[in-house]
Amino acid sequence: MATVSKLSKPALAPSSSSLKLRSSQPKFFVDLTSINVFDGRLLSAKLSIQSSRIARNLLVVKASQLDGNGSQKKSTLHHLYEQQGQSPWYDNLCRPVTDLLPLIASGVRGVTSNPAIFQKAISSSNAYNDQFSKLVRAGKDIEDSYWELVVKDIQDACKLFEPIYDQTDGGDGYVSVEVSPGLADDTHGTVDAAKWLHKVVHRPNVYIKIPATAECIPSIKEVISLGISVNVTLIFSLPRYEAVIDAYLDGLEASGLSDLSRVTSVASFFVSRVDTLVDKMLEKIGTPEALDLRGKAAVAQAALAYKLYQRKFSGPRWEALVKKGAKKQRLLWASTSVKNPAYPDTLYVDPLIGPDTVSTMPDQALQAFLHHGTVSRTIDSNVSEAEGIYSALEKLGIDWSFVGSQLEVEGVASFKKSFDSLLDSLQEKANSLKLASL
Repeated sequence: MATVSKLSKPALAPSSSSLKLRSSQPKFFVDLTSINVFDGRLLSAKLSIQSSRIARNLLVVKASQLDGNGSQKKSTLHHLYEQQGQSPWYDNLCRPVTDLLPLIASGVRGVTSNPAIFQKAISSSNAYNDQFSKLVRAGKDIEDSYWELVVKDIQDACKLFEPIYDQTDGGDGYVSVEVSPGLADDTHGTVDAAKWLHKVVHRPNVYIKIPATAECIPSIKEVISLGISVNVTLIFSLPRYEAVIDAYLDGLEASGLSDLSRVTSVASFFVSRVDTLVDKMLEKIGTPEALDLRGKAAVAQAALAYKLYQRKFSGPRWEALVKKGAKKQRLLWASTSVKNPAYPDTLYVDPLIGPDTVSTMPDQALQAFLHHGTVSRTIDSNVSEAEGIYSALEKLGIDWSFVGSQLEVEGVASFKKSFDSLLDSLQEKANSLKLASL
């Protein structure tokens, strides 16, 4: 293991002025008809595409502009997948879902959503008003209306990513939707909610998100055994991650299916939030050794998670499942946006690149990686250093078990707060509509 004295310090972020894209750089529109990923089938989505809406994403897709011969120039996202086997996904979803088209053109291969994302999308946009008004007038209650709004977005997004899903034989092109955060401590309720969501969305490339709480580990096994693909979310520790892998394997074995190729899963391991909490603990300790370890905990733990992934998806047990068509439960790096402005804005993307993984990025991280990300296999380039950091933090008194449980509590509470806040906002809007109709 590496000694503490050898651990490198995270580089400071470049100055804000150096990160701004100069206005003199050329703007462009994506020629959707020239992109073979859509394979002609995208047109069947019957979703209107307006150039003004696409223009809103010009900054994001700058790296995919046409080359000198008029052909589509590949972006760092294309290189990430083609050269390193990591799938870049987008951690956001709102209407119109056709705003995703330029992102797909720039190399995005899937979408993740959560209650906080929908809270922001629905409460800050008028794009949901027409559908919501019809639901209210039809007598739907607020929570039922919420799910109808969400399901439509998920279905429409699934349609856009279906060509990628088909081209990869179910290996990519997924859109994730989460069960109610109020079910995080309800094993059976989570199973019922997952079954219902899978049925109503009714798309082959939907992932049902289930939190990795202790109560939901059995839920994951049961849902997988039913042949439903799952995105396990809110993973913050190595022991819990191993429990998630075991639930996936147990579910595959319990399914009784002769062909397991269409039952897939990702394990969403959260990153930046780990540093947010551990850095505060290190600052409280205050020694030079402790301060030198700030900004290192999250990436180190992620590297060890990948080592665990490699170990668990090998050996006789896994090989027996492979013979039935089973696919590895890919590690998905979540919470990839940088919370500390002193850190590089690709800190939770660049060091976590490796085959058979996913990196889901919100706007900030996605734009930064497109602009100046480095495509290179890094996740297992220095495992001994990661082990050294992990051990050094323990010796300083950082309790990894506490970190994992605390972040889980905060994560569930945050999503529940967003969910409840959105329902309150929808109730106010419904009341306004009813008053207006009097």
